[in-house]
Amino acid sequence: MIFDAITAAAALAAGGIAAVTGFGIGSLLTPLFNVRYDMPLAVALVSIPHFVATALRLWIMRHDVNRRVLVSFGLMSAAGGLTGALLQRVVSGRSLTILLAVLLTFAGIAGLTGLSGRLRLGRTSGWIAGILSGALGGLVGNQGGIRSAALLGYDLSPAAFVATATAAGVIVDAARMPVYIVTERSRLFQETQVIAIAVASVVAGTLIGQRLLRGLPESRFRKVVALLVLLLGLYMFSRA
Repeated sequence: MIFDAITAAAALAAGGIAAVTGFGIGSLLTPLFNVRYDMPLAVALVSIPHFVATALRLWIMRHDVNRRVLVSFGLMSAAGGLTGALLQRVVSGRSLTILLAVLLTFAGIAGLTGLSGRLRLGRTSGWIAGILSGALGGLVGNQGGIRSAALLGYDLSPAAFVATATAAGVIVDAARMPVYIVTERSRLFQETQVIAIAVASVVAGTLIGQRLLRGLPESRFRKVVALLVLLLGLYMFSRA
């Protein structure tokens, strides 16, 4: 009962944060679920509310998606996400967590200092960033942070940033979820109550967060994203 209440509160907050920054559901819920479940099951469980909320957010913001960035970045994210999901049981571990923490911390500092604003990703670098972010997401369930960090290298408005990150997230989820369902289907069916609570709460948070995004200035938006990326990186260091 206590875990269900904590899940509802965390999912509500995660949905609101993700609606404003383009990430946060996996970053918040995966560590929480990992307290009760092993990592493969935690990642599989989180992928369900993550997909539902991300699909809803994409539908709401579908007209703001930057299709050029999505093609060069999002499709590669899907390929990386599928690869990461397939390798999850073999590769995931402390060294991977440290690598993710280093990348997130650097990206957060770059965003806060303005360095990321002077960097612009072309097609090739966008492909590389997409593959890396998708692969890390498939492995540890935190692809949103590194994906948003990479998207800071593009000149996107807040709405286009969140919409494009969301579209990439849907593509990644569509690529990796079948792997999780096949490998964890029996255990997922045993946790339908937790899944239902997380889905309902994250949808409510998404709808609330959409209102906050509309009133956020672009300069402040980029700082908020960078700060959350940095905090996520520091948190990953503490887990390692």
